Amino acid sequence: MQREEWHEIPYTSFVLFSSSPPPLSYKYQRPLLATSPQPKASYLPLTITMAKHLALAFSLCLLVLFHGCLASRQQSQSSQQNECQLNQIQAREPDNRIETEAGRIESWDYNQDDLQCAGVAVQRITIERNGLHLPSYTNTPRLVYVVQGRGHLGMVFPGCPETFEESEQSDEEQQGQQQQGQGQQRERQQQGRRQGQFGQQGQQEQQDFEQLDRHQRVRRVKEGDVIAIPAGVTTWSHNDGDRSLVFVTLLDISNNHNQLDQNPRRFYLAGNPQDEFNQQGQSQQGQQGQQGRSRQQQQGNNNNNIFAGFETQLLADALNIDQQTAQQLQGQNDNRPQIVRVQGRLDFVEPPRSQREERQLQGQQGQQGQNGLEELFCHMKIKQNIGKPSMADVFSPQAGRISTLNSFSMPILRHLRLSAERGFLYNNAIHSPHWNLNAHEIVYVIRGSARVQVVNDNGETILDDQVRQGQLFVVPQNHAVLQKAMSNGYEYIAFKTDDNAMINTMAGRTSVLRALPDVVLANAYQMDREQARNVKYNRQETVALSSSRSSQS
Repeated sequence: MQREEWHEIPYTSFVLFSSSPPPLSYKYQRPLLATSPQPKASYLPLTITMAKHLALAFSLCLLVLFHGCLASRQQSQSSQQNECQLNQIQAREPDNRIETEAGRIESWDYNQDDLQCAGVAVQRITIERNGLHLPSYTNTPRLVYVVQGRGHLGMVFPGCPETFEESEQSDEEQQGQQQQGQGQQRERQQQGRRQGQFGQQGQQEQQDFEQLDRHQRVRRVKEGDVIAIPAGVTTWSHNDGDRSLVFVTLLDISNNHNQLDQNPRRFYLAGNPQDEFNQQGQSQQGQQGQQGRSRQQQQGNNNNNIFAGFETQLLADALNIDQQTAQQLQGQNDNRPQIVRVQGRLDFVEPPRSQREERQLQGQQGQQGQNGLEELFCHMKIKQNIGKPSMADVFSPQAGRISTLNSFSMPILRHLRLSAERGFLYNNAIHSPHWNLNAHEIVYVIRGSARVQVVNDNGETILDDQVRQGQLFVVPQNHAVLQKAMSNGYEYIAFKTDDNAMINTMAGRTSVLRALPDVVLANAYQMDREQARNVKYNRQETVALSSSRSSQS
């Protein structure tokens, strides 16, 4: 007789994993008939129970992992928040400077407490006349403001078509009808070479015809433009104006698109770039980088562009070029840094202004019926001028004007989580004291000077200084700030770490004091109702405030 087997599952095993009791059919299971045992039926409940145990155990593992990740994220956030416990802020000029043959690159020390709190790095790039800032990309999103000058900015979006291309037909049309006979004769000669000896000259002429220049759109930039650049997108710039082209660039290190460490990095595709940020304290990365540098030195290559790290033969095979051309890409005999001087005229495909405007209109009409990746990246608006008076969001004839740029006016900023504000304050005008609800504010002084005070949550003044042209200061989130222009006026560009940054003013028609009842102000500040009404209604402006009567007297 076959032996009967049955399994009893203790009830306590369910209590460990679930608060609800198990089905009764899983608690005890016996064969229905002792004379006809059913082994398969007896093992089935055990299989189901084991599967349920495994599923519950797997859920517990996921829960533990989730709590671990959440704890590490909270720890990193708390460490970043601890960096915002600032006792003092200074308005500073750049700490690091690199001179090149056609310009200079300056940067502020991002290891300073105020920039660490904001999670950003800032650069000022000056390109002299006919200078070319070599192609590069960064590990962070960038928001660029053109302080002065004009020039070209090229931006390469991966996967987008080269919409600017040369046309040999247009060049031939300019030669006139008189050269038609010569062209036909030349064509017969080329055909004879192909059918005969296949000479190198004929092949070269055919190759030149087939390899016309094509590239992605090149944008013209000028003073007052704000340019949004996603992380990892390659850019280059050229100054074709009659004076220096100056950019101020914010790199959002703490942005989620930066999957590396909290250090700004710029990757160059050409040249022999120097360290723009004077990075320190990267021991682990330094040890790993020494191996790569030693291999480059063995190859006789001291350059730092990204092509230099590849083996020359492998690079030549990847691009289907000869080794000499690959060595030129690696810059083995090129000691020029980031900004080089162009020999002659930088000639690339660019439509005249009237044709460019027509092309923009056609592009906007074409975008209406598009949907998907091409519309999102290839045709997105990445530049807008906020320096024009017509772009002002706030204007006072006595105080000045303020223009803002956020994700509503330029949708790409929603992707970058950044915004900007441009201010023009007249002599002795005041930017209403306020705090930023949801963003840090990084202010660069373009022209003029101002008296600036920043107050923390303890009511302590952590910045009280007169800022001047070329200086930078940080206003942490929720810290109150007051700016008053001096006698020479005050112009600034403020970068903010949210795509829809909001402020709450403390003076003026839309201030927090204006929204409070008279009795609340009277009791809060121990004043009478008349004084409370004066506090609320003595200022009828909103953000840009004219010089008060008390300061004039």
